[in-house]
Amino acid sequence: MQQEVGEVVALLKEGKTILYPTDTVWGIGCDATNPEAVAKIYDIKKRDDSKSLIILIASIEQLWDYVAKIPEMAWDIVEFSDKPLTVVYPKGKNLAPNLMGEDGSIGIRLVKDEFCKQVIQKLRKPLVSTSANVSGEPTAAFFNEVSDEIKNGVDYIVKWRREDKTKKSPSTIIQLGVKGEIKFLRK
Repeated sequence: MQQEVGEVVALLKEGKTILYPTDTVWGIGCDATNPEAVAKIYDIKKRDDSKSLIILIASIEQLWDYVAKIPEMAWDIVEFSDKPLTVVYPKGKNLAPNLMGEDGSIGIRLVKDEFCKQVIQKLRKPLVSTSANVSGEPTAAFFNEVSDEIKNGVDYIVKWRREDKTKKSPSTIIQLGVKGEIKFLRK
């Protein structure tokens, strides 16, 4: 795994896109601070860039780097969530502008998958994570469900966990307001 982590980080630093297993489903990713790489992901997914993408972080402390104002309750919600949870924060910062919502919001998930954590730690930046499918098509839970169109669109396909058949589902998504309001976007 270590060798592939190093290869993936080198590619991400060059602005490349990857197809990789996350703690939820197979995803398409890139350096979340690189607007050109983010634009490639929108093209691969055939997705309107007015729809935001989420990012993965490896430690809860990274929220300080990428969220302008963190609602107090976010710390407990993120730290104690036992299932993959994406939190949409009111305003992101230090990220590719085309990654965030039109209102400046950003979806962030504290990842628990070891491969993803190591990539993020070595990259020293968050990783874009969006489902590995063309927009509107079914989400690929397993590698063999990823379409050839997606496989041919990315710059690199991670070898790690291609044979894994453990059932995974997309994360729960909640939106937090500045005053601590919670809205469930996907359960």
